[in-house]
Amino acid sequence: MNAPVTATEDLIYTVDDGIARLTFNRPQARNALTFAMYEQMAVICEAINADRSIKALILTGAGDKAFASGTDINQFRAFKTPDDAIGYETRIDRILGTLEQCHVPIIAAINGVCAGGGAGIAACCDIRIGTKSAKFGFPIARTLGNCLSMSNLGRLSTLIGAARLKEIIFTARLIEAEEALRIGLLNEVVEDLSALERRADELARLVAGHAPLTLRATKQALLRMQPKVREDEELILMCYQSRDFREGMDAFLNKRQPQWTGE
Repeated sequence: MNAPVTATEDLIYTVDDGIARLTFNRPQARNALTFAMYEQMAVICEAINADRSIKALILTGAGDKAFASGTDINQFRAFKTPDDAIGYETRIDRILGTLEQCHVPIIAAINGVCAGGGAGIAACCDIRIGTKSAKFGFPIARTLGNCLSMSNLGRLSTLIGAARLKEIIFTARLIEAEEALRIGLLNEVVEDLSALERRADELARLVAGHAPLTLRATKQALLRMQPKVREDEELILMCYQSRDFREGMDAFLNKRQPQWTGE
């Protein structure tokens, strides 16, 4: 058994008998991710790729409220220039790409809210299991007024289809576990948090015992089949440089309804 390693206070990383576990550890903020957490997640994935003793990775969230509720809104307060917006989406695309390209099978163990960037992370995983309290969504149309990158949209539309993805984003609703299972966002639903932990470990140990090159080749082949993403900078700037985005941030942080103008 390897000794536990704490990557940061907010992102806990341990390895036990070839099974890595990465836990988003900000339960007081529903495990909202800071930029530092995103970056450390990518560093950990690269370390896993260099360590042949690791056979599977489990992603999960601390506490009983959320897997990850998205990017911490406070991270956006310093945004002032077009470069801030483009830089953010470029960073997230790079990090999620690193997660998606991780050599080992990744299991997302989802309890509670899995929204925004958290749902984007879950979409990069190979197997997603959740409790009956799991909820998915991208409520940006009623919260911040920003947008998903084309990489994220492409990944999600591959999972559930473009028409369904548009409906989810346009209505800004959160999807309950049974519907998530039905449409392919979840592979399996279990009763509660303790059952989730047991099942995630069971699945991780199952795939860890299989031929690693077969699993890696399957991941890579499916990724290569995905359509190439086109440039989306003008769409990102349209949203992140808008008055609506500033209004959405202020409304969210001050717990009031935003007043959208389309400008």
